[in-house]
Amino acid sequence: MYFESHAHYDDRKFDNDRYELIKKIHEGGVSYIVNAASDIKSSLDGINLSHEFSFFYAAVGVHPHEVENMSEEDIQILRNYSKNEKVVAIGEIGLDFYYDFSPRDLQRKWFIRQLELAKELDMPVIIHSREASAECFDIIKESGVKKGVIHSYSGSAQMALDYIKLGFYIGVGGIVTFKNAKKSVDTVSKIPLGKILIETDSPYLAPEPVRGSRNNSQNLKYICEKIAQIKQITPEEVACTTAENSKNLFFVK
Repeated sequence: MYFESHAHYDDRKFDNDRYELIKKIHEGGVSYIVNAASDIKSSLDGINLSHEFSFFYAAVGVHPHEVENMSEEDIQILRNYSKNEKVVAIGEIGLDFYYDFSPRDLQRKWFIRQLELAKELDMPVIIHSREASAECFDIIKESGVKKGVIHSYSGSAQMALDYIKLGFYIGVGGIVTFKNAKKSVDTVSKIPLGKILIETDSPYLAPEPVRGSRNNSQNLKYICEKIAQIKQITPEEVACTTAENSKNLFFVK
């Protein structure tokens, strides 16, 4: 059993085969999928998909790339969306100082505001952090939010342990399989398996040996195999433990 903790099946790259593929993925052993949002539209798209499949769940939120035109009205929309029984998290939200598609002051403002919403609703968060590790950590710590996952984690092993102390899980995806992924391998080796979630970030970041292709949740097996190799355990143990971790985070509010 696999639990896909982060994918984007609302993405237009799935327009030609979305429903058939999701069904095939589930039949192939992926028991649960959480679809992470990037904006208001994709939040609703994820909710709509969650109503098509019993095993499919949605997160709602606005990605740092998309916050430039965000308003308080959007916070109210997210609040209303969060009342849906298939919505299990606020996300993905955070900071991205690599691309800077949105001004940094607005990224900070709406990241903080969405964390406030998550705390108000007592919901976990899905965090995007790129080239903003220290500031992202400080904002989360200050917010008082104590449950969530750091998606596609790329920081140091020590910061991962610091996040775990706050109550967070660490999201591990296809990057850990890349040949130059020394930092990710080091992090996985040093954090407890009980604090790892597996993810594909589909349709992005396909793992080896399918790197460069359109990613989908069937490729979770390669991520499990790599984690198992690092920790010298079986892929089955990785799959089962990370599935339980995801259930504990997303299904208990």
